[in-house]
Amino acid sequence: MKKLATILAAASLTATTFAGNITVKGSDTLVILAQKWAEVYMGQHADTKIQVTGGGTGTGFAALQSQTTDLCDASRKIKPAELQKCLVAFNARPTEYKVALDGLSVYVNPENSLKELTLDQLKDIFTGKVKNWKEVGGADAPITVYSRENSSGTYEFFKEHVLKGQDFAASAQTMPGTAAIVQAVVKDKNGIGYGGAAYGGSSKLVSLKKNETSPAVNPTEENVLAGTYPIWRYLYVYVNPNLDKGEVAAYLNWIRSDDGQKYVKDVGYYPLPKNLRSN
Repeated sequence: MKKLATILAAASLTATTFAGNITVKGSDTLVILAQKWAEVYMGQHADTKIQVTGGGTGTGFAALQSQTTDLCDASRKIKPAELQKCLVAFNARPTEYKVALDGLSVYVNPENSLKELTLDQLKDIFTGKVKNWKEVGGADAPITVYSRENSSGTYEFFKEHVLKGQDFAASAQTMPGTAAIVQAVVKDKNGIGYGGAAYGGSSKLVSLKKNETSPAVNPTEENVLAGTYPIWRYLYVYVNPNLDKGEVAAYLNWIRSDDGQKYVKDVGYYPLPKNLRSN
């Protein structure tokens, strides 16, 4: 009995020790915001430790399935195959939380004279149908396409909503993250890339038009909230509902509260509308 009591006491101590540890993995689009949230929350809750890593949305869902992360950051919705693997792994459908909005942006070099593109022109550029800037009103120069890797939720979203399921150009240069795309475009006067609004940095953002007769729209908060910017999206956190309690639940509630949402714009994304926030 004494030995059993010792084991139970040790188990209780271990559970207590790790009660405030939260792991977050997934979307590179979300990683800057996730790190900001973690930093602020840990400052307010000294007993809570939050570890944030990127790697891409697909990597986050794989970690959620293997139960090696508590929270999965995602820049797209979960796929049916990923959902099925979660059902097999922990016998439950992951809970989806919307945590911010993003105007998926198109970056070009600051020296590029181009100001706007239609969605069809954008598709033709990234599928390789258009290869020279002069074909879309720019200078007579070859276009260099920069894209994310296929584990990226941003890659998936762009392929679905802009390329309409078509493949990226074979010549597209794959970059390990959005920050790397922006750096490449800033160094390459003929470059073009895409990614979250927060990563624009010293690149130039191109205004987008739904079609030839539509107005050109920038990915501003007003336009994203109004739905007039053509490729806006929600950013998500997914969690195993069996873990959505205690400190994990408290953290998720805080992220979606007025207090947590006030840090979203600091990073470069847009806060949730009031009706989607937690109390």
